[in-house]
Amino acid sequence: MKILVMGGTRFVGRPLVTHLLAAGHELTLFTRGRQPLPEGVEHLAGDRSSEEGLIVLNGRRFDVIVDSSGRSLEDSRRVIDRTGAPSHRLVYVSSAGVYADSELWPLDEDSPTDPASRHAGKAETETWLRQQGIPFTSFRPTYIVGPGNYNPVERWFFDRIVHGRPVPLPGDGSTITQLGHVADLAAAMARCIEVDAAANRIYNCSGAKGVTFRGLVAAAARACGKDPAGVEIRSFDPAGLDKKARKAFPLRLDHFLTDIQRVRRELAWEPAFDLEATLADSYANDYQLTMPTEPDFSGDEALLAG
Repeated sequence: MKILVMGGTRFVGRPLVTHLLAAGHELTLFTRGRQPLPEGVEHLAGDRSSEEGLIVLNGRRFDVIVDSSGRSLEDSRRVIDRTGAPSHRLVYVSSAGVYADSELWPLDEDSPTDPASRHAGKAETETWLRQQGIPFTSFRPTYIVGPGNYNPVERWFFDRIVHGRPVPLPGDGSTITQLGHVADLAAAMARCIEVDAAANRIYNCSGAKGVTFRGLVAAAARACGKDPAGVEIRSFDPAGLDKKARKAFPLRLDHFLTDIQRVRRELAWEPAFDLEATLADSYANDYQLTMPTEPDFSGDEALLAG
C-alpha cells in the first residue's frame, strides 16, 4: 500500500517505519528534514504547523495515512484537506490522557472522556473521523517509553538512581501507573492495517500490567544495575499539585491504568516487553548512551520542601 507517515524519524516513527518497510509498503515520510531518513522511502519536507508548510501534500493520494504527531482536530483535518481521505485507513495516535477521572480501574475504551483534558483535541479528532466516515484506527497509550523517548519519563528516574539522589514520590508511593514499550505500540499500529475488523476502532495500547510508583523505582534501579534497597525514596505531599501535571514529577499523581484486552483480542497482539525488559532496553540503548553528567535536580528541592 501507499502510506503517508506524518513524521517517521523519531521515537514511535522509527520502529513503525521498519515494520512497514519489511511488509513491502511504499512509504512517504513528511518531516521537517531535521533527522536522518531511512533508506527506501520518499521524503516530503514541510512543517504541519502552518498551511504553507503542507503545500507539498497538495493532490497526493494515499491508501493509508499514519498520524502520530497530530494534537488537535485542525492538525489532522489540514492534512486530509490536501490529500483527501485515505482509501484504506487513517492510523492515529491518540492518548489515554483523553479519559476523565474515574473511581473504576482499569479504564476501557468506553470510559468517559474529559473535554477539559489537554489531550481533548485527540478525542475530538477521533469523533470527527467517525462523523466524516473516514475509516480509522486510533491508539490510546498511557506512557510510552523506550529508546528515543523525548518525554522525560524513565529518564527522570534513571537520573536520580544513577547519580545517587533520593527519588521523590507522592504520598506513600502506592499510586498505580502503566508503561508500554515504543516497539510494542509500533507493532500494533503496523498490524492494524492488515486487520479489517480494526476499522473504526479505538484501542488502549500499553504494557500488560500496571505498577506502583515504588515498584517503578525498584524496576528502574534494576535496569541501572543497582540494588533497589539502596535507593532512597522520599515522600512529598501532592495536595498542592495538579493531579495530571507532569512537571517537577514526570507522571500523573493519580492512578493511570488501562484495559488492553480489546487490542490483544482483535489484533492478535501481545506486548513483547514487560516492565523489566522495557526499562532495561531504554537504559542500555538510550540513557546509557546519552547519560547527562549534571542533571537538573532543582525541581526535587521544591517538591520535598513542600
